[in-house]
Amino acid sequence: MKLYRSFATVGAMTMVSRVLGFVRDIMIAAILGTGLVADTFFVAFRFPNLFRRLFAEGAFNAAFVPLFAKKVEGEGVEAAKKFANEALSVLVAALLLITAIAEIAMPWLMYVIAPGFADTPEKFDLAVLLTRIAFPYLLLVSVVALISGMLNALHRFALAAFAPVLLNIVLIGVMAGVAWAGFGNTPQAGVALTWGVALGGVAQLAVLVFWARRCGLGLRLQRPRMTKGVRRLVTLGIPGVIAGGITQINILIGTIIASLQDAAVSWLYYADRIYQLPLGLVGIAIGVVLLPELARKLRSNDGAGALHAQNRSLELALLLTAPAAVALMVVPLPIIQVLFERGAFSNADTRATAIALGAFAAGLPAFVLIKVFSPGFFAREDTRTPMIYAGISVAVNIIGSLSLFWVIGHVGIAIATSVAGWVNALLLAAALMKRGHFAFDENFRRRVIPICASCLVMGAALWGASLALSDWFAPANGIAVQMAALAALVMCGFSVYALMAHLTGALRFGELMAVLKRS
Repeated sequence: MKLYRSFATVGAMTMVSRVLGFVRDIMIAAILGTGLVADTFFVAFRFPNLFRRLFAEGAFNAAFVPLFAKKVEGEGVEAAKKFANEALSVLVAALLLITAIAEIAMPWLMYVIAPGFADTPEKFDLAVLLTRIAFPYLLLVSVVALISGMLNALHRFALAAFAPVLLNIVLIGVMAGVAWAGFGNTPQAGVALTWGVALGGVAQLAVLVFWARRCGLGLRLQRPRMTKGVRRLVTLGIPGVIAGGITQINILIGTIIASLQDAAVSWLYYADRIYQLPLGLVGIAIGVVLLPELARKLRSNDGAGALHAQNRSLELALLLTAPAAVALMVVPLPIIQVLFERGAFSNADTRATAIALGAFAAGLPAFVLIKVFSPGFFAREDTRTPMIYAGISVAVNIIGSLSLFWVIGHVGIAIATSVAGWVNALLLAAALMKRGHFAFDENFRRRVIPICASCLVMGAALWGASLALSDWFAPANGIAVQMAALAALVMCGFSVYALMAHLTGALRFGELMAVLKRS
């Protein structure tokens, strides 16, 4: 099926990016740990990383892709390119202004994004410097997102999905250089790593510009003008970015509050990196592919096809993210221990990060459901409703984080983020159903209980296996033994879940083979 093939394309590229991201973060954990330099780098990196996820991973597409696709189908590719040129020129002009203001105002801005750093002048000053270096990445990744949106609208998903890989390749190279130079946990290491972020953005932009020209989609800057198409993009885009990137906005809020506790920013960052793997593989793939698919179905008045696409996306989301969520809640400690506990990353850091990971994992299905339900609004050019629900989610997150942080520290932030995710997902689903735009079909209803039962059995098996393998996860055994033990744990969970899914009818092997053959 074309839809599943597109999911697989984006998912595979995202998998490559996430694996390299793990390599990058393993190196960062070993060299920087969770100290002053790590905290300041993660705050500085949070801005470009936030906008990378907001723009490059689907939220910008919420507004741009439907409008660009409508131009392609209604007026042809040249008219669509003209609209893209207009959007590019306004986007670049606006972001240049924002970047200039942010660079000048960064010391004052730091009181907002990391108020806890103000008590340590050295930490505060380094955070200002690193964020100034990292901030221009916003401009680079925004242009990357616009080009990616064009390619996605024309069903050219592969290279746009590959672009984030380049950032991780550059950062791995920088960290290798830092280790070779012996900088270790020093401010120089933080500066070098932050310059690597900027260089990674340049690499992403250069590759996509080259590929877009090869595909006949070369763009050029012109005098920015607020044309009718650009005004419509702005009208849809601002609420679309807020709604589509609500998970990342909630994480940014958590970072702000976490700055009040030493090392909490780092603990939450490392935990976030782990659960972002299944979220990226499934959620981003669905968000990127489903939107243009729904937009095309709705323009063709194919309501049944749109409903089928959403149900299959929901089915895939539940099938893949429910077991991932259970696994991360049941065995977060060995995962963190094997991946990060070495060098400057201590056993205490492992335990603090593992607890946060378990709390984040509880919200993982919700974060993916948001990616499934949001395109149902965006494809109909309704970005206002998801923005309202996103605002409610942010309010829940802020109230929950502030309430729980003073009781259980950084873990309270992770819990609040997950609760906010579920609130947002349920509001989106309820609104679509009330409007008659979505209903669970028979095939989905038939699979829900078997999927949940399979997850419970898998969770029990993982718990038992983790106890049996506990001695092998210790750093004293060496990275090779640790990785082998973790791989055995993963294979145990995967095998049990696959067998149970087949026996319960959640997904039979014959159906999977048929899908792969059709794809």
